[in-house]
Amino acid sequence: MISLVVSTKGRVAEIGELFDSLLADASAPFEVLLVDQNEDGRLDALVEAYAPRLKLRHLRSPRAHANAGRNMGLQHACGDLVGFPDDDCLFPPGVLGRVRAAFDADPSLAILTGPAAAPQGGLGSGRWNETAGPITLANVWTSVIEFNLWLRRDVALGLGGFDEAMGPGARFGSAEGNDLVCRAMAKGLSARYAPDLRVVHPDKRLTPEAVARADRYGLGLGFALRRHRVPAGVWAPLLYRPVGGAGVSLLRGRLLNARYYLATFRGRLAGFLAAEARDLPHPAPLTSVA
Repeated sequence: MISLVVSTKGRVAEIGELFDSLLADASAPFEVLLVDQNEDGRLDALVEAYAPRLKLRHLRSPRAHANAGRNMGLQHACGDLVGFPDDDCLFPPGVLGRVRAAFDADPSLAILTGPAAAPQGGLGSGRWNETAGPITLANVWTSVIEFNLWLRRDVALGLGGFDEAMGPGARFGSAEGNDLVCRAMAKGLSARYAPDLRVVHPDKRLTPEAVARADRYGLGLGFALRRHRVPAGVWAPLLYRPVGGAGVSLLRGRLLNARYYLATFRGRLAGFLAAEARDLPHPAPLTSVA
């Protein structure tokens, strides 16, 4: 069985749409663990409506922190595989079956990833690796997004889940999935990227929302690049590419885009130089409470 951990705060209608997309995919058995970080009961009616149709567990977490919610759900998961869809994702038919088949076909496979698909078609959420195959320290930065990241549950628990110093709700606000895969590869575990394994997610690039969080998201990527001692030939382009994006945007009069790229560069540089990137220990293994 595949356990789907959905850490959520604030959304209601989008979760119903996610559940509907899962109900339309009967390609593999699954359960949903909804980790509710709201201070009120806004999700109670939705849970009541979907519980008869989904294998659904409603967990409550008082902490508004995406990775704390994911780790809580991971500890309660019963499936041998686990994924972490965002609360505003949609699953195209057949995704769960493809995930199941990939792990069943290769007992050595520890992690499988795919890109983000934009609702209007094509890919979204940044640059993506175009080549299927093993994930490496060079291509992990274009091969991982948290809502299309699949692991064997025992592997995820052994790695300590997601680092709670990273991700939404933390100072280093992104790249927690990249960090998790890097930690797995450092232990010699096999990770593979499939460019045609896609999960749909709103594309928020170059929007006012993206500009507001660009600093924090940049901090996360810079932190991960330094933490995992990525070669300069890999980290330098990722660190400095936004400067070029800002310059081109200014020349074209696209001020919102320029603000986004400058904030991204500022955040990546600060994360790369942060003392925590050298000193913060990796998470300790988690214990299953399922």
